[in-house]
Amino acid sequence: MRILITGAAGMLGTDLQEVLGAEHELVPTDVTGDLISLDITDTDQVLSTIADVRPDAVIHAAAYTDVDGCERDPDRAFRVNALGTWNIAAACARNDAALVYISTDFVFDGEKGEPYTEYDAVNPLGHYGASKLAGETHVRSLCSKHFIVRTAWLYGVHGKSFPRTMINLSQTRKELSVVADQIGSPTFTVDLAQAVRSLVSSPLYGAYHVTNKGACSWCEFAAKTLALAGINDVEVKPIKAEEWPSPTRRPKYSVLRHYSLELQGRDDLRPWEDALADFVSRLDG
Repeated sequence: MRILITGAAGMLGTDLQEVLGAEHELVPTDVTGDLISLDITDTDQVLSTIADVRPDAVIHAAAYTDVDGCERDPDRAFRVNALGTWNIAAACARNDAALVYISTDFVFDGEKGEPYTEYDAVNPLGHYGASKLAGETHVRSLCSKHFIVRTAWLYGVHGKSFPRTMINLSQTRKELSVVADQIGSPTFTVDLAQAVRSLVSSPLYGAYHVTNKGACSWCEFAAKTLALAGINDVEVKPIKAEEWPSPTRRPKYSVLRHYSLELQGRDDLRPWEDALADFVSRLDG
């Protein structure tokens, strides 16, 4: 397949290239780096680029993912996450290309108290979740051949991430205060990329939840990261979300059940602890 990737220079985009490159002809695009330049907010450029490339599929990984930044600048959030996705979905529909849209657990409010399935009602708490949900709406309405892939708590080797930050901070601090009353599923970008590789050639279009299995708090995530990295002299102090300075309301329990994959007998993602151990082993010394 010929697959165009947006946001290909990013943390997930880099892993998508590595995972998919051996099997498919890739057209990596981004607004930075040495890749093909593509500004997803430029409607004419998106339409002409996808028409010229004529991909079999587009993996839309480009997004404005700074959650607090989205809250401070909602217009930018909607310009990138809603309009940008609108452009991509329209271009895919015009060129009969399948679309894989990377979405988020933030489309839910976290009040259910148990893992969310793809069939649960959405109710984002902030502008990041709302703008990503707007993107989902455009994908559904414009492009029949689509996969909406909701994921959560992404981290990877190729970019800034929570576990790398915890390891870096531990070099200069003996105590780290980390939120303990928000629960989710940490997800390694390599595992998400492998799941996307499996989905992209499937005829079963629709919504999918893709995270590593299991759940934890940010505090537990931090403690496990340091333990796996052999850092035993730093205390991870649990705090409440309200004690962390942020303009954003975040879902307190946003664990995603992989119900679509379960129904198909394809839910083979590994536990988050195993994925995190793999991540730590790949870090440079």
